[in-house]
Amino acid sequence: MEITEIVVYKLNMKMKYPFTTSFGTEQDRQFLLVEVKNKEGLSGWGECVTSEKPLYIEEFTDSSWIMLNKFLIPQVLNQHIEHPEELQSLFSMYKRNNLAKSAIDTAVWDLYAKSKGIPLAEALGGKKSTIEVGVSLGIEEDIQVLLQNIEDKTNEGYKRIKLKIKPEKDVAVIEKVREKFPTIPLMVDANSAYTLADVNILKELDQFNLMMIEQPLTAGDLIDHATLQKQLKTPICLDESIHSYEDARQAIELGSGKIINIKIGRVGGLTQAKKIHDLCQKESIPLWCGGMLESGVGRAHNIAITTLKNFTLPGDTAASSRYWEKDIIEPEVTVDNGILTVPTDPGIGYEVNYDDLMKHTIEHKTFN
Repeated sequence: MEITEIVVYKLNMKMKYPFTTSFGTEQDRQFLLVEVKNKEGLSGWGECVTSEKPLYIEEFTDSSWIMLNKFLIPQVLNQHIEHPEELQSLFSMYKRNNLAKSAIDTAVWDLYAKSKGIPLAEALGGKKSTIEVGVSLGIEEDIQVLLQNIEDKTNEGYKRIKLKIKPEKDVAVIEKVREKFPTIPLMVDANSAYTLADVNILKELDQFNLMMIEQPLTAGDLIDHATLQKQLKTPICLDESIHSYEDARQAIELGSGKIINIKIGRVGGLTQAKKIHDLCQKESIPLWCGGMLESGVGRAHNIAITTLKNFTLPGDTAASSRYWEKDIIEPEVTVDNGILTVPTDPGIGYEVNYDDLMKHTIEHKTFN
């Protein structure tokens, strides 16, 4: 593949509903899409899953825009690339900025699969034709609203419910949820809202038969999570603490958690995600694919990586209609009774609707 043109789009899309976590509420999603083209006229698409503010991670939309335009795109443009894994060495001089790196990495993987005439899932080594999916629900001030949301999503067939928690919106909330839904597959996500001083609160969650507690402590921390896991019956799932293969390796050696959530953007792309997958499979650490409130482009990449064997737990790749009045891909991602059918067309298996893309684009830049 010779990359002859790259286009970066900055978008602003309004989600159907506000989404609240321990670090704030978001409804307007500002993020980037990257389109890479080869001389045969094929396009590959990747999503930079940023937000306008650096709340989940240190990157944000404007910083990734600069990183892509000034540093990463010049490393790829007019390069002859035999395989997407080669981007690892091209980008190795630049520290972190994984969301920006992932945007190009995933776009090149899409282009690679299209150039081979095969689905992206197959290019990655995935074997599944269907995947089970769960859904993530934000914090609600009114418990009745939350209970109704859970009932709605359970009736829609989602295979797992994830609830966001934070101090004072935790034990009492989960207790009420379990009173109404005693047997549904349920997990909680703290987004780093607690410290070891809160161990007694977190231990109270053991009584609710949760699948896992996701990222209870500080982002990047491995040592305190290992200390906490020893005191909990409920498995800890690491999210913001895993940014690389080395993070995953060290977390497994330390016993920092029993499950890992892979987010393609957070780990720097599909190549790194696949490498972490292989390590976790070898070490018998279950995986699932987390969501970043993606548009259909990012959602398509999540579907592809989840076809790998060790993604054994339902991920957060809900239907497009969960988040958007109208997505920017055709067809939209749909879920039938908690099951998503993996597309079989070349690449990501979905087409970007250019008219819809431009409706949400506030700035774009072409490199050739």
